[in-house]
Formats: sequence, structure tokens, C-alpha cells
Amino acid sequence: MRSPLDVYLPDPDAVERHAVDVRADAAAVWRALHAADLGGPVARVLLALRTGRLRRGPTTLADLRRGGFATLGESTGAWIVLGLTGRFWTPAGGLVPTDPRTWAAGPPPGAAQAAWSFELRPTEDGRTRLATETRVRCADRAARGAFRAYWLVVRPFSGLLRILMLRNVRRAAEGG
Repeated sequence: MRSPLDVYLPDPDAVERHAVDVRADAAAVWRALHAADLGGPVARVLLALRTGRLRRGPTTLADLRRGGFATLGESTGAWIVLGLTGRFWTPAGGLVPTDPRTWAAGPPPGAAQAAWSFELRPTEDGRTRLATETRVRCADRAARGAFRAYWLVVRPFSGLLRILMLRNVRRAAEGG
């Protein structure tokens, strides 16, 4: 089965994937994905190191949307794709307002686009596999070089954040 990201960002410069199996049906996982704290204390500290601000309280998908992520596409109960455009390697992130129309035009010169999906699929044993994938596309050679240097440092922490997010959603969906 193809990923919805194949539509929104088919030729990425970078890809990262993580998944977790959840002992709950897709409807419960979908609700948890939208309600759960995607951050948690470790994630808040890592994000504070990046942004210089410590966020208090939970971080939900709605908070991510208010923070600059645009919903590029969604199939309720099955998948959602969020998009962000900017110069992620700069201290403030160089975010550029993004919506589905501006996304389709590609990243502006010197910038990159990051597409982030959550996909739910039933497993043979009655669980739901919740997967997240991040893809990044850079506009040009300069952006690609800057992003690669940034990604070399940030990638392990980015992966840890996504793993923690998946665990938080699993815990919420399983009633814990």
C-alpha cells in the first residue's frame, strides 16, 4: 500500500519512519492521536533546547497546527499529513506560512518543506499499527547543504521525539 506522503512529498531528500503496535482498534487510536499529549516532559525539554522556550502543558495535534503545521490531507480514521515550510536549520526555524496551495508550489529558494504523516493500519492480531513518517525536500543545493548539516545533529533527537509521541498515543489509546 502506498503512503499518502507519496502524493505530498514523493521525492524527499531525507526520510525518517517509526511505528508502534497498539492494543486498540483504529477508532480508539485515532481519538488518542488527536487528544494525547504528543510531547511529555522529555519532549518539552528537547523542544525547549531548540526553541529557547519551555512549553508548559500538553502538546496536541491542534497545538502543532497553531504552531505552523498545515493539514495537507486527511482520511479520518486512517491517516493525516501535516506540512511545514522553513529554514529549519536557523535558530528561529525561518518558518514560512504554509497551506495546501502554497505547499503545491514547492519550497521557496533557500528553504525546505517537511511533511509529517501519521498512518493507522489494522494488524492481523487485531491491533492497530500507528506509524509516523517524516520527509523533507529542500529547494536547492544551498538549502540541502544547510539541512544536511542540521539533520546530522538533530536527527537522533527528532527520532526520539517521534518514538515518545507514538508511545504517548499508544498509552492513551490503551487506556493507560
